[in-house]
Amino acid sequence: MPVLHSEFSPPFRYRNAHIQSVFPSLFRKISKVHYIRQRVNTSDNDFLDLDWSYAHTEGVDASLAVLCHGLEGCSERVYMLGMAQTFNRSGIDAVSYNFRGCSGEPNLHKKFYTAGSTDDLHDVLTSIITQGQYSAIYLVGFSLGANLVLKYAGEKGRNIHPDIKGVAAISAPCDLRSSAIELGKVTNRPYTKRFLKLLSEKIREKSTRYPDLRSINLNSIRTLKKFDDLVTAPLSGYENAEDYWYRASCIRVLQETAIPTLILNAADDPMLGPECYPYKEAQQNDNVFLEVPKWGGHVGFMYKPGDTEYWHERRTVEFLVNT
Repeated sequence: MPVLHSEFSPPFRYRNAHIQSVFPSLFRKISKVHYIRQRVNTSDNDFLDLDWSYAHTEGVDASLAVLCHGLEGCSERVYMLGMAQTFNRSGIDAVSYNFRGCSGEPNLHKKFYTAGSTDDLHDVLTSIITQGQYSAIYLVGFSLGANLVLKYAGEKGRNIHPDIKGVAAISAPCDLRSSAIELGKVTNRPYTKRFLKLLSEKIREKSTRYPDLRSINLNSIRTLKKFDDLVTAPLSGYENAEDYWYRASCIRVLQETAIPTLILNAADDPMLGPECYPYKEAQQNDNVFLEVPKWGGHVGFMYKPGDTEYWHERRTVEFLVNT
C-alpha cells in the first residue's frame, strides 16, 4: 500500500524527539491495570509469564490483543499499560507478554530474549489459540517487540493462523543494524547507557547460576554492538552482532506479510536509522501500511502529558478493528 498520511500533530512545545521519547516514560501516570498472571511453558522447557487484562465483555466474537514490549521492558511499562487500557476500553481483552527474564523472575536457561525470538512468541500464541476463546487475535509490538511481531507475521506469511487478524508495530527498528548505528551516536548515549545498565545487571544475575558468564568483562562494554557481540550472539546461536542483526531483522521478511499490518514510525525517532522505514515494502505489499508522522519520537506520540490515551494507542485500535 502507499505510505499513509498521518494526522498526528502535537503542540509546538512537544515537537521534540527527546521530549516525546523520555517524558512519557518518566512522568506519564496510568491508573493501575488489573493483571492476572499466567505461566506458559516453552518448547525448550523454559517459561514465559503472561499478564492478562480483561475488558469484561461477553459474546462469541471476543477479541484479544497480544502486547509485546521493547528492550528491557515488561508488562508494567507505561506504554504497555496505556495500550492495554485502550484496548480494554474498546471491549478487547489484552495480554501483555513478558519476554524471557522480564517478568520479575529470571528464566531458567542461559539464553534470554532477542529481537528475533519468534519461537517464544509462537509458543505464547499456540497456548492462547489452543484455549479457543477468541475469534480475532491482534499482535501489537513496541520497539524491539515491534520488530518481533513484524518478523513473526513475515515468517508465517500465508500460513499464519487464521485467528490472527492483524499486526501493529510502534517505533519498529525494522533493520536492527541501522538502529544500532543510531543508538551509537553521541546524542543517543543516554539511551544506550540505560539499556546497557539493565542488560548487564541481568547477565550478572545469570552468572550466579552459569559461572562461565563471569568471564565476560561487562565493564568494558560501551556499545550495544559490543554487548551483542559478547553476549546476545553467542547465547542465542548467532556468529556475532552483525549476523544477529541481519537474521533477526524483520525487514528481510516483510514482503511475505499476508495480514493487515500497520507500522507507526515517527520521522524524528532518535533510535531509528533510514533503513528502519520500509517504504519500498509498503508500496509493494497491499497488506503493509506504513505511517510516518513528522513528530512522535520513540514510543512517544504524546499530544499533551495529561492525556488519558496517547495518539498511537487510539490509532492502533482504530486500524486493527476497522481494517
